[in-house]
Amino acid sequence: MNLTAEKRSVVPSLAEVEQAKVSSRQIAELTAKAAPEPRYALTDHKGTEIELSESAFRVLVEALNAMAGGNAVMLIPIEAEVTTQQAAELLNVSRPYLVSLLESGEIAYRNVGRYRRIRYQDILDYQARRAHRRKDTMDELVAQAQELNMGY
Repeated sequence: MNLTAEKRSVVPSLAEVEQAKVSSRQIAELTAKAAPEPRYALTDHKGTEIELSESAFRVLVEALNAMAGGNAVMLIPIEAEVTTQQAAELLNVSRPYLVSLLESGEIAYRNVGRYRRIRYQDILDYQARRAHRRKDTMDELVAQAQELNMGY
């Protein structure tokens, strides 16, 4: 699976950001008035309607909300496997640092021939663990600052 940024990510233009803001507001208003069993569909410029499942609708809403914030959007299946370079880019770290994380067991991977492949879910799990450790460290620093009456 090729997950290059050029093919998978969408960087919204200023006009698309504004349109996403309008669309997000409209969707929020409609879903607030939703029927007990809502039906979701897209309609193209010719009037052809495509019915959506609720989960597909939620994915589109999340993408719109991200675009409304001016953020690039990338859709990656959870079970997708990425190369070490792609994983490093997703984590915003160097490839050598990522390899050290793999070799230390911080992130699971598998070998395909002589190449390493990392499941996207394992990258998400690592990010969650890293965020949790960061929060714990910050909480510890705050507690120490309070014990020392540092005025925080």
